Amino acid sequence: MSSESEPAEASAAGDTSTPAAGSQRDEAPDGSQFHAFWADAVADEIEARDPGEPIVIKGGVSPSGIPHLGHFNEIIRGYFVGEVLRERGHEVRQVFTSDDRDPLRKLPRRLADADWNVVELGDVDAGALGKNLGKPYTDIPDPFGDCHDSYGEHFADLLARAAEMVDVPVEVLSNTEMYESGEFEPQIRTILENVDAAREVLAEYQDSVDETYSPFRVVCAECGIVTTDVTVSDLDAGLVEYDCTGITAGDREIEGCGHHGEATFRDGKLSWRFEWPAQWDLLGVDFEPFGKDHAEGSWPSGEDIARNVLGIEPPVPMTYEWFTLNGEPLSSSSGNVVTVPEVLELLEPEVLRYFFALDPNKARDFDVSRLDQLVDDFDRFERAYFGEVDDEELTRFAERAYPFVMGEVPDDPIRLPYTFAAVLGMVEERDLRVQMARNEGHIPEDADEATIEAALARVERARAWAERCDNAYNYRLQTDLPDVDLTDAEAAALEDLADVVAGGADGEEIQGAIYELAEDHDLGTGDLFAAGYKLFFDKTQGPRLGEFLGELDQSFVVERLRREA
Repeated sequence: MSSESEPAEASAAGDTSTPAAGSQRDEAPDGSQFHAFWADAVADEIEARDPGEPIVIKGGVSPSGIPHLGHFNEIIRGYFVGEVLRERGHEVRQVFTSDDRDPLRKLPRRLADADWNVVELGDVDAGALGKNLGKPYTDIPDPFGDCHDSYGEHFADLLARAAEMVDVPVEVLSNTEMYESGEFEPQIRTILENVDAAREVLAEYQDSVDETYSPFRVVCAECGIVTTDVTVSDLDAGLVEYDCTGITAGDREIEGCGHHGEATFRDGKLSWRFEWPAQWDLLGVDFEPFGKDHAEGSWPSGEDIARNVLGIEPPVPMTYEWFTLNGEPLSSSSGNVVTVPEVLELLEPEVLRYFFALDPNKARDFDVSRLDQLVDDFDRFERAYFGEVDDEELTRFAERAYPFVMGEVPDDPIRLPYTFAAVLGMVEERDLRVQMARNEGHIPEDADEATIEAALARVERARAWAERCDNAYNYRLQTDLPDVDLTDAEAAALEDLADVVAGGADGEEIQGAIYELAEDHDLGTGDLFAAGYKLFFDKTQGPRLGEFLGELDQSFVVERLRREA
């Protein structure tokens, strides 16, 4: 959950090699419940309150910029809890509020168009955006033209589409629409009827609250800025008066136009500290996950406001730890983001869902350069579900969580190791990819075409990862013999290496032979490796050459080393 005044740009949890905590309704030896999956523990807590149907799970975000991976903490974690509750026979409604009546407080460094192309601020009309600081997101034109009705709708739509990409259905609700339709009016009225109590409660958490503080803000009818200088004029009629004095945006003041006017409850919004509990009341929220910043900030005040101003019980909370991106905080405004479509170019959706199935109480880093480790962890998790890993704790976790991660459990799938898939990505020809995978024992000889295609699906993702990171796997095997000039000594050494390969040597033996042959032919080791790289990659460097050649078709390698077409 992030908001107009306390942005939680990203959050998550855990160490990718460690299973999550949760509840499987088993008993430990001491009689306590054993927890194998954290979503079960949350479901237990929700059920303990004897909620009505449907059980409502909520998340939310202020659509300030690119919907990034951090925003999916609430969506996917809420989904897991919802699925556990559905399994137990409950009806569940999962909603996600776009807090789009929040004002734009600063310009993001990067934006994404309707096709998820990420651009710098300078690639759109930044001046036009700058003129709209302090205005609600839904009153700001779409920075990419007329693909959406507003800035807020543009980025809320991207978020909803990203959720669909990972097969997590979520109902996205617009705060603006709920304000304008009058749905928030009962909560606004209750808060303003008890404004002294509201101020007294909030003053415990916010030093700036005094006798002039208004929990309700108005969108100025003249300039469109959200202003805080508001007084009630006729509570029964739902009217307030305001002076457009502007708004504080971070460390800057956005000046108002000075207009004095009258407005209805539909013409403004509650301040964040009151809006969040008002959403709980309006939507009947039973459970909401949120980042640790809210646990220390707006959750305690929201809990207090819910009970002592609105007269409701707050939902079951779940605080999750944040995760970083490549060691740095995720942030829409600063531009340090990775989007769901970007991630899905590199990983299967189920691997991403697995990432969020891990323990919410542990901080983790989503390091794109080390995605091979995350995929390896997922593969081991999957093998544990199928009873192929000797790790009791991991197996318990997998047996409970894997069906939720997958949505539908497949028949014992074949997964190519991610780095091996990246090696296959160096090869263009499908048949050669299949043969290499069979040579390494990753695809059975009797596998049908559907099984082979499913296994090869990882190759293009691993190849995209190699290209994105420009790592040791970012090379391409040349199908045709490159035009290479070799010295007599290099040519002779490669001829001898062809004999080694033809004799049935494996990758490690080929690697060792290269060192020996360089010495035999009075060549520098680097020179002989470079000659080999030129023949196969048309470059002077590449992956561990011997191991790579050991995975290729033997006759192809022998012919290439002998420079035969």
